[in-house]
Amino acid sequence: MTITEKILAAHAGKKEVSVGELINAKLDIILANDITAPISITEFNKTGADHVFDKDKIALIPDHFAPQKDIKAAEQCKMLREFSREHDLSLYYEVGRMGVEHALLPEQGIVLPGDLVIGADSHTCTYGALGAFSTGVGSTDVASAMATGECWFKVPESMKFIYYGKLNKWVSGKDLILHTIGDIGVDGALYRAMEIEGETISTLPISGRLTMCNMAIEAGGKNGIIVPDDITEEYVKSRAKREYTFYTSDSDAEYVDVKEYDCSKITPTVACPHLPSNTKPAAELSSVTIDQVVVGSCTNGRIEDIREAAQVIRGNKVNPNSRLIVIPATQQIYLDAVKEGLAEIFVNAGAVFSTPTCGPCLGGHMGILAKGERAIATTNRNFVGRMGHPESEVYLSNPAVAAASAVKGRIATPEEVI
Repeated sequence: MTITEKILAAHAGKKEVSVGELINAKLDIILANDITAPISITEFNKTGADHVFDKDKIALIPDHFAPQKDIKAAEQCKMLREFSREHDLSLYYEVGRMGVEHALLPEQGIVLPGDLVIGADSHTCTYGALGAFSTGVGSTDVASAMATGECWFKVPESMKFIYYGKLNKWVSGKDLILHTIGDIGVDGALYRAMEIEGETISTLPISGRLTMCNMAIEAGGKNGIIVPDDITEEYVKSRAKREYTFYTSDSDAEYVDVKEYDCSKITPTVACPHLPSNTKPAAELSSVTIDQVVVGSCTNGRIEDIREAAQVIRGNKVNPNSRLIVIPATQQIYLDAVKEGLAEIFVNAGAVFSTPTCGPCLGGHMGILAKGERAIATTNRNFVGRMGHPESEVYLSNPAVAAASAVKGRIATPEEVI
């Protein structure tokens, strides 16, 4: 079996599972945010259940429209707060303690290797970077799971992605996954497990792995997953608040397809409007002017990403025709950035340094685009109207390219700035 199949089998109480099989499995963590949880809460209340299955396994995190941007957002966040108090949920994170959900849960040791996780958010697939099976579901599935502690799954086919060769300067996990999506398309892994491995991945830090698994959904994947190793152990051992299990894939496990990539040939990559698969080398896009730059999100808002952007922007100024918004993904990352002097670098450059929020990524707040405006962002989606007006445009990149573009006022490579 593959690692995905082993985790599903273990949680279903079965010795083995097969592709296409429908199973019911016990969950380790259930997640929802201030957009999706209100629906789950409403449906949970309709079931007649008077308590959740486990108060320590349900994470409710207000991060999309929080800090609350208007009355409607405040009402939705209030629903999470009151439900969490009513059921004594230990994993409710208020503004000031919260972070972008998919950065917060790994950081706090809430999601661990071998876990089975569902979340009412499509980028729940992020946690595969730790060797967990995690996937996005609908709010009604979360409602049922909050009552029962279980969810149904169809065992997905697995695809294997092998990365080899030395990474070029300024190339990171973001470039690898954008390159991959550019190759296979936004439905190239539809309802499949994207198993990521290879010599390049074996030295890739957890931050880069989280970025890659985060965007598995942008290729249509059911989940992204990386077999845990020493780098995983180093990351989780000081964070874990409970036992965890490292699963591996058998050498004779079956894959529906295998893709191999020579990373020495991959350069900083940008996804152009209006699909994550519409990729081009950043160096070929120097004629594209930029109104707004966003560094942050569940894809690239970790401290490593903030450091990378700061390294490029240090000693430079944001172009007078552009604006730069930097959003650390959690309170801890925010604090680390302040302590390391990174926040000062951005503010001195003329950038906004924000409290944690999903904000602009989904066109929520803290950076909405007007008609005709163009942004480059370290986020994960660039669909029509994703960050604001339907006639705006979004380009996706790594933090270094984003920072360089803020300096030049157009899409640029770090070498042009440093």
